[in-house]
Amino acid sequence: MRTQVIEHPLVAHKLTLLRDSRTPSPVFRQLVDELVTLLAYEATHDVRTETVEITTPVAKATGTKLTEPRPIVVPILRAGLGMLEGMSKLLPSAEIGFLGMKRDETTFEAVTYANRLPEDLSGRQCYVLDPMLATGHTLIASIEYLLERGARDVTCVCILAAPEGLENIHKAVGDRAEVTIVVAAVDDHLNENGYIVPGLGDAGDRLYGVVD
Repeated sequence: MRTQVIEHPLVAHKLTLLRDSRTPSPVFRQLVDELVTLLAYEATHDVRTETVEITTPVAKATGTKLTEPRPIVVPILRAGLGMLEGMSKLLPSAEIGFLGMKRDETTFEAVTYANRLPEDLSGRQCYVLDPMLATGHTLIASIEYLLERGARDVTCVCILAAPEGLENIHKAVGDRAEVTIVVAAVDDHLNENGYIVPGLGDAGDRLYGVVD
């Protein structure tokens, strides 16, 4: 497993605004969209391509296009949906699947409640979207889901990660597949409630507002 922290002034700037508790939901959503586009640019650095011959209005030329089968983008419901548009801007031709997972607030384990993925992911590059990598249980369950369907190249795009979560994923996945975690920052630790510190709060609530 490889962890890639994107160190860029614009990433740091937008992340600071996201952390600010005064940032309202509409602005928060816009910032997530912009930040994910920056992260996606780095996350897709190794996307598979092939050489093609084309004809411009002036002459023949050699170019590059994405290979088949198409990559698949997998947002984790619900908060991962807020990252989908930012990722789709760079990969508009990618297929989109969904995994619905929620964290048990007592055990912190991930519980799957929805799955809209192809049965066979062999040869597919998979991009998982989940804003907060806290304990890592949700991403571990997501990665296992993809590996069970034949995927061997998985990139997880997250806004923030905790060291504990990264370590848990490393232990769970090992060398069974090529897994990369792309994040804007790795924070200090998890608190007793399993939240990232200093973090930015509950990403889902801040994206869509709290539903009582």
